[in-house]
Amino acid sequence: MNKYILALDQGTTSSRAILFGRDGRVVAVAQQEFEQILPVPGLVEHDPEAIWSSQLAVARRVLEEASLAADQIAAIGVTNQRETTILWERDSGRPVANAIVWQSRASAPICEELKADGLEGIVREKTGLLLDAYFSGSKIKYLLDTHEGLRRRAERGEILFGTVDTWLIWRLTGGRRHVTDVSNASRTLLFNIHTLDWDDELLEMFEVPRAMLPNVRASSEIYAQTDPVWLGRAVPIASAIGDQQAATFGQNCFAPGTVKNTYGTGCFMLMNTGSEPVASAHNLLTTIGWQVGGRVTYCLEGSVFIAGAVVQWLRDGLGLIEKSADVETLAASVPDAAGVYLVPAFVGLGAPHWDSHARGAIFGITRGTTAGHLARAAVESIAFQTRDVLEAMSKDAGHAVEHLKVDGGAARNEALMQFQADLLGVEVLRPVVAETTALGAAYLAGLAVGYWDDHDHVAENWVLDRRFTPAEDAQASAARYERWKEAVRRVKGWES
Repeated sequence: MNKYILALDQGTTSSRAILFGRDGRVVAVAQQEFEQILPVPGLVEHDPEAIWSSQLAVARRVLEEASLAADQIAAIGVTNQRETTILWERDSGRPVANAIVWQSRASAPICEELKADGLEGIVREKTGLLLDAYFSGSKIKYLLDTHEGLRRRAERGEILFGTVDTWLIWRLTGGRRHVTDVSNASRTLLFNIHTLDWDDELLEMFEVPRAMLPNVRASSEIYAQTDPVWLGRAVPIASAIGDQQAATFGQNCFAPGTVKNTYGTGCFMLMNTGSEPVASAHNLLTTIGWQVGGRVTYCLEGSVFIAGAVVQWLRDGLGLIEKSADVETLAASVPDAAGVYLVPAFVGLGAPHWDSHARGAIFGITRGTTAGHLARAAVESIAFQTRDVLEAMSKDAGHAVEHLKVDGGAARNEALMQFQADLLGVEVLRPVVAETTALGAAYLAGLAVGYWDDHDHVAENWVLDRRFTPAEDAQASAARYERWKEAVRRVKGWES
């Protein structure tokens, strides 16, 4: 009987389920969007039940659309929006609050207070991360501080914490497994990436009871079987990995120095640095990529908070387009942005700036500015932010990056990818299978159950779709980038 790997790809704006065959090609896809809860500017929340119900629905639908039964699934891999924080009751499984999404700045005051106490150095040394509201630790503290009686319940072991992978595995197994993997644990501000364990000093700093925390496992191993009620039969759950690390694995960035960039809701660039963590001197993150067997792979990462989300803003906030894909046509209606620069610092700036007080702005508007110019400036902002990160990464690595592998929804935008190559001055490589996040989770699950033999077997599946070669004059690109940096400088500290 032919068997397949099912990847559950739980993202910031939608849940997807993707079936892969042995050649790493997509067999079937199901996707469902869910509500974004925006209580006040800067705060972003999700309903944990909406995350679960949408993910279960697409898992069932993709099997139905492919005319497959659960016994034809060799394993399930889980990949997820990282840092998003969920607390729920151990006994009932009921969430005690909305999930605090990675984009949310709700816990920024907590981070500012800890910085003022001189604690950022300890955090940086142990976790490889900056002391920022982006990460889970401060979000847990925020929830425990703001919900009456919740901290006492957590201390008694009644309340559990999980990132989205943990939440989904808990529900899929009927509450039998409270686990995460090293990649997700490394994004919490509570996990020591050197000792590979929750760190007591960090737990005390953020006032997080250890009893809340999941068991940390490798990224590729069989954690448990699903409860048969969900898919009709028990299926092994054999991987969990944060979405950006999953995309790095799916892009076959197995050698130190290889780099990928994912264009999703945010924009995330990761470089494989091998078996040892590399400290960044240019405001990037040192993070765990994955653990397979006993071997841990580390990465440098630059995180851009708003990438594809700027297109959603054009659609939902301004009503300039009906669907996200329309942005390519609208942006192509003008030859260039006519001097318009859009800095989408809607929830502050990520790497390499890390300014939670920055806010978005549009520069260079004239009477001649059209919707097309705004659309083009919005799309170009994704490429400009990517160059910000790549320059910092090249400095940390001590050498220029030879080429950039790309994936994610916006990687399908031909004009953006060409502009990206021109702006960076390096080749941009897009694979045939663009669903590299789900593919990475599938590969890790497949390796755990012997569906694929080893990394070399996996690497054979990577096939180039298109190579984008720099075509613009380097001086012209440099001039535009200098103008962009000036725009960024002006939005910094706006809320301070």
